[in-house]
Amino acid sequence: MAPEGVNAPVQYGSGVKAYLVLLNVHFNLPFKKIQLLFSDLFGYPINESTIFSAGEQCYKNLDESENIIKSKIYESQVAHADESGLRVNGKLHWLHIATTLLYTYLFIHEKRGAGALESEKSILDKFTGWLVHDCWSSYFRFGNIKHAICGAHILRELEGLIETQKTKWPKTFKAFLMSVFEMPFGERIKRREQINSRYDQICSIAEKSEPAPIKVQGKRGKYKRTKGRNLIERLIKEKDAMLAFAFNENVPFTNNLAERDIRPAKLKQKTSNCFRTITGAKIYARIQGFISTARKHNCNVFTELSTTFAGKNFITQTCW
Repeated sequence: MAPEGVNAPVQYGSGVKAYLVLLNVHFNLPFKKIQLLFSDLFGYPINESTIFSAGEQCYKNLDESENIIKSKIYESQVAHADESGLRVNGKLHWLHIATTLLYTYLFIHEKRGAGALESEKSILDKFTGWLVHDCWSSYFRFGNIKHAICGAHILRELEGLIETQKTKWPKTFKAFLMSVFEMPFGERIKRREQINSRYDQICSIAEKSEPAPIKVQGKRGKYKRTKGRNLIERLIKEKDAMLAFAFNENVPFTNNLAERDIRPAKLKQKTSNCFRTITGAKIYARIQGFISTARKHNCNVFTELSTTFAGKNFITQTCW
């Protein structure tokens, strides 16, 4: 007599399904290579439809876990956000991320900006803490959020100006930014007025040294700006977000956490070129977000995927 739960002539258990999902999502193996691996290891090239079905079932079973992950990010004092292009069926889509030290949420959308960030998939309308991001203008549409600009992005832009332009302000601003970053937090608070004053002084010099915007002929309301002009106008407008790290101890200087958590998707795209369908991309995003969260909690990913197929995992067990 067959064990309980076995009701088909050929049926795979939670362990095999978890192994398939782990190989495809986390270790970036395409279906064909998974079939070859199974053939070499077990003498049986598992069906491609079985691999897809395992991912689809895992995706459905993680619905509650994903909702809990999103709620945990809502409640966080600090979160990080980023986005990266991803090919789906030959067309450009965007993978969006909201992440903390313990939780990772990913979703796929056709748009990069406001269309995605204001969609029902996004969590930014419910988040009220500090959001560290790369100064993408669409993030500033959310007035409920306290914004913090990634210092690493600004340093890269400054370095580019130092290498290509003769103006001195980028080098001065870079030295100023690094001096504030290296300053002990208590010292920053004591010297807050001095730091703000020096920031304004450099920006004033930079604004005068950069060429004024030039009206583009034939384009209504369009002005051409140099890269330096664009950067200094952003630094002036978003001064509070740029110096958020300086006067808020929990706000980091960089957005490295989001960049690190979104990197696996770029590696998967390099090995698999693109996702065949939007369904496959959505399955990947939810499962990868769960795997990243499990890693952050020092959980055994294979075990957690296995128990997910049985209807529970460390997130649902501890939160409800």
